[in-house]
Amino acid sequence: MLLLATDTSGKNGSVALARVTPGQSEVEIVDAVPLAGGTFSAQLVPQISALLKKHGYSKSDLAGFAVVSGPGSFTGLRVGLAAIKALAEVLRKPIAAISLLEAVARSGSARGRVLAALDAGRGEVYVGDYRVDSHTQMQSERLVSREEFVTESKAKTVITPDPALAKIARAAGIQVEQICYPDSRVIAHLGWSRLERGETVPPEVLDANYIRRSDAEIFSKPKL
Repeated sequence: MLLLATDTSGKNGSVALARVTPGQSEVEIVDAVPLAGGTFSAQLVPQISALLKKHGYSKSDLAGFAVVSGPGSFTGLRVGLAAIKALAEVLRKPIAAISLLEAVARSGSARGRVLAALDAGRGEVYVGDYRVDSHTQMQSERLVSREEFVTESKAKTVITPDPALAKIARAAGIQVEQICYPDSRVIAHLGWSRLERGETVPPEVLDANYIRRSDAEIFSKPKL
């Protein structure tokens, strides 16, 4: 069986093709290709097609999908989710929606209570409070200021791919594990685990987890 995993949440993205077997936890990454930021809408579907063709497969060989649902770029997430929705609906295959913050939390070696952190710009931080063991239990996901990030991090291990956030946490005496930015290969592993547990999302329900409101929502004037 083949699993397709995508991430279009950040400045750059990626697509991974993985081979999986029902009832087994192993995930074999067949191939993964990067996607340049700013051109996801033009790249994503052609790259998926090229990736399948390269390895002698067609879209009908896909048994499921794993996709990052947020947080991240509003435009990037919309493009990625729309493509996966369309493919899953046409092929009638299941979707696993993965939080990028969960991918960060699972990419570290720390276990127990951890705080996954991503730079959200504008002096703000996306934080995911998780308990990590054999499975991952989310306590909360929020958008906070950098000052609140330091307060939230007390008595937890911070896991982040962002050097600036790692520096801030270390300066406050907080234990930090700095990781590489998780890509679609990580999403494939998390997605397959979720698909095996039956934690799927139908195409019509799949939606982005932006956490932050869009500028249009923030600056819109109330109607009189």
